[in-house]
Amino acid sequence: MDVIELDRIAVHEASRVVELARDGDWERDTPCAGWTLRRLVAHMAAQHHGFAAAAHGSGGETTHWREPEDLADPARVHRTAATAVLEAFAEQGVQEREFVLPELGGSFPGRVAVGFHFIDYVVHAWDVAATLGVDLDLPHDVLVAALAVARRVPTDPALRGPGFAFAPVLKVAEGSGPLEEALRLLGRAPERWPGGASENARKETPRL
Repeated sequence: MDVIELDRIAVHEASRVVELARDGDWERDTPCAGWTLRRLVAHMAAQHHGFAAAAHGSGGETTHWREPEDLADPARVHRTAATAVLEAFAEQGVQEREFVLPELGGSFPGRVAVGFHFIDYVVHAWDVAATLGVDLDLPHDVLVAALAVARRVPTDPALRGPGFAFAPVLKVAEGSGPLEEALRLLGRAPERWPGGASENARKETPRL
């Protein structure tokens, strides 16, 4: 699978778990410190719109990255945003375009930028699943690909923590599966959450 397909699978899974949330779930705490599920989903929607804009050459316009103000129905807001980014990434030649990503401080080849989005949505899909106490359902090969990306994320403490995309790296136990290792490399502690960290992922690619 290329990075577009990997990203599509991750976004669909993130959307699936967001759709499981009910009215009483939106104010739950999440693995993203200080964020409720409502705030996390608002961030996810903003990132989808921002990356879609970047795919169209307007990622430098900060308005595309703002979190939506109307969050009466967070799942609907996220659904619309996910559709926008998947349609943008499906366009011909997107991997060869230059993406401006303000939060990362520059521009990147499309294939690299989509890789950033991919790992972000494997992690955020887990964040939502863990918040709701349900397991993630991603194929093993997608998790292996996510781990490969996670291993390339800079580990400099000056680039981790509050204000940055990921928390400081956590120690990885010997024998950890690809999902747990990726999460810990990106600062998540799966043992603190009741769901979302199952390694019983399907071996085949799902039909979405």
